[in-house]
Amino acid sequence: MEDYRIVDLYWARNEAAIAESDRKYGRMLQSLSYSLLSSREDAEECVNDTYLDAWNAMPTARPAYLGAFLSKITRRISVDRWRHIHREKRGGVQSVLEELGECIPAAGGVEEDYENGRLSRELNTFLRLLPTEKRVMFLRRYFYSQSLAEIAEALDVSEGKVKVTLHRLREQLRQRLEEQELL
Repeated sequence: MEDYRIVDLYWARNEAAIAESDRKYGRMLQSLSYSLLSSREDAEECVNDTYLDAWNAMPTARPAYLGAFLSKITRRISVDRWRHIHREKRGGVQSVLEELGECIPAAGGVEEDYENGRLSRELNTFLRLLPTEKRVMFLRRYFYSQSLAEIAEALDVSEGKVKVTLHRLREQLRQRLEEQELL
């Protein structure tokens, strides 16, 4: 079923919207959540929470790309769940967040800037300007929290290339955010 038809079901408050969303995007959302949590049960709960959040958001939002809309919700819920589970532990997603911490502003300012869209717009512009391979590396690492080995395998490049490219991209992003006075 086409995205716009599924969105119409949400707007009509028809529960078939959830079934259609799950049929079309369930595997992708499960995979995204599992890559962050490494637990099938937690991933399943996060995906179910995603459908609830989408259901509640639809009266005010009419997403053009339902898959991206649902992915964003799933990622937010999964990261929140991960933080709750690993408050005192380090590694995995924590190391990815620390990498980005080098070039993203500290808490407080981030939330305010993100709320008004400045940081979001700058990140989107930065990503749009990147060549496809670099954009894919960046998103696989910092959105999907994939390991360097997984990214290298998917793109058929060496882990070293992925590591160096991501380091350079973080530096470019940091410079861009400094230029825009977001850092």
